[in-house]
Amino acid sequence: MAPALLLFTFILFIPICQSVYYSFCDYNALTPAKWVGFKNYSNLMQDKTLKIALKNSLFFLIYSCVTQLIMGLFLAALLTNIQKGRNLFKNIIYLPCVLSSAALGLLWMFIFSPKLGINQLLQKFGLEGPLWLMDTKGFIILPMWVIAFVALWQYVGQSMMLYMAQISGISNSLYEASYIDGCNKVKSFRYITLPLIRPMVATAMSLNAIGSLKFFDMIFNMTEGGPNHKTEVLATHLYQQGFKYFKYGYASAIGVLLLILCLAVTLFINKVVKTEAYEM
Repeated sequence: MAPALLLFTFILFIPICQSVYYSFCDYNALTPAKWVGFKNYSNLMQDKTLKIALKNSLFFLIYSCVTQLIMGLFLAALLTNIQKGRNLFKNIIYLPCVLSSAALGLLWMFIFSPKLGINQLLQKFGLEGPLWLMDTKGFIILPMWVIAFVALWQYVGQSMMLYMAQISGISNSLYEASYIDGCNKVKSFRYITLPLIRPMVATAMSLNAIGSLKFFDMIFNMTEGGPNHKTEVLATHLYQQGFKYFKYGYASAIGVLLLILCLAVTLFINKVVKTEAYEM
């Protein structure tokens, strides 16, 4: 365990402790850190952009957990019950997960461009497409829905693979016994599959929740947090404050807030999604 413990200590634990310390300091990397107490955290309460970023991050959190759960389970159940072409469809759905999010962000930016991609196709039919990445109307603006859809398209394969791995470990004798007792495939999925894959549901939801809260590269390449900071999330706001305005102390405070949210959401999911040990 020593190599893994050393990597965890020097790559994760020490930087986290440093970030917590810098969050209580006025620090720009050019001068020594100056202790200012809770000033950075009080500034968080007055930051209007942070409120927008927090709202968007929570939207991503809810959207990702719900859609990834539903679509991941649906695709896993569907592919588990087909024989021909299973590996082909599985690889096609999982392929976006292994591609660069930054490259995909640029690709989808052109697809949703006002004069290219989808809008150019709609113009051939005499239709005028919306401003996919620039519309600022509504509580949750259209660009956020677009980016959330793209994120679902990219990462649903990860959830699907996790659920398929868990489903493949369920003994076929359980399903055969249920069919003998009069269950159809829907009831077998409800009363056998769902209870037995519940531990993986908690794991997948935790991964989706943490990933959605840390969401950065795709949204940065598609909108860079614009227009007018309307598509900022916590990770992009942290980047802007730290690497554009050199407010490392304030950026560290945002990072601590993000860490607390990740821990709180993970604990909440593990508390809500009850898991039991079954012998399969």
